[in-house]
Amino acid sequence: MATMSDIHINIASKFYPAIGRAGQHLAIADLTLTLKSNEFICLLGPSGCGKTTLLNIVAGLDNDYKGDIFAGQSHSLPKIGYIFQNPRLLPWRTVRENIDLVLGVQSSSAVVDGLLEVMQLTHFQHVYPERLSLGMSRRVAIIRAFAVDPDILLMDEPFVSLDAPTARQVRELLLALWNERPHNVLFVTHDLREAIALADRLIFLSAAPMSFISEIKVPIARAERHNESAIEAFRWQLLNDYPLIKTLL
Repeated sequence: MATMSDIHINIASKFYPAIGRAGQHLAIADLTLTLKSNEFICLLGPSGCGKTTLLNIVAGLDNDYKGDIFAGQSHSLPKIGYIFQNPRLLPWRTVRENIDLVLGVQSSSAVVDGLLEVMQLTHFQHVYPERLSLGMSRRVAIIRAFAVDPDILLMDEPFVSLDAPTARQVRELLLALWNERPHNVLFVTHDLREAIALADRLIFLSAAPMSFISEIKVPIARAERHNESAIEAFRWQLLNDYPLIKTLL
């Protein structure tokens, strides 16, 4: 797996039409963020602050903003893998066909085989989505995003609505896959425990207009991320040292 380029995100402003009155609503203001090579960043902030808007801008789905987003020194547009809250699998295609669809003629059986194995879906590759649990469907969506070997993976609360044991299982499988195939990741969550279990850095964002409040590096070694006691201890430390965090979740 090749080393990923740094990703640079600079959003001077993002406006929406104001609802029920004249003028515009400022959604994002003066937000600058750089993801170092193969860095896993979790974004945390209050509901409605613009986290999904930020991901859509990075993905190129929303170009109505002032700023720029680029990869590396070449200032090229980053190749994107996007994992939404809804898995968005085509019901008339099997698991394998849903993954192959994003690869087209570049499909590599060996790559897909490896991804299916890590995510424990090898025996379900010829099954249609209606026969999958929600947790399994989320795992297929993760494979599909990794399969294109993107410069950056965008994940918008991909484990929302899963019960705690299933979310923990999928999270651990995601980490296993990320450890094997490191990528730059922007991961949106409201769950501080989940963020600590996953991230190299936690980025805390304000209410609209969304802007950068602070960043905190997670000091827990990757090998200890399964240790719930270590995660809980660091969570309490954060909440005690930074009381403002409680208002952002």
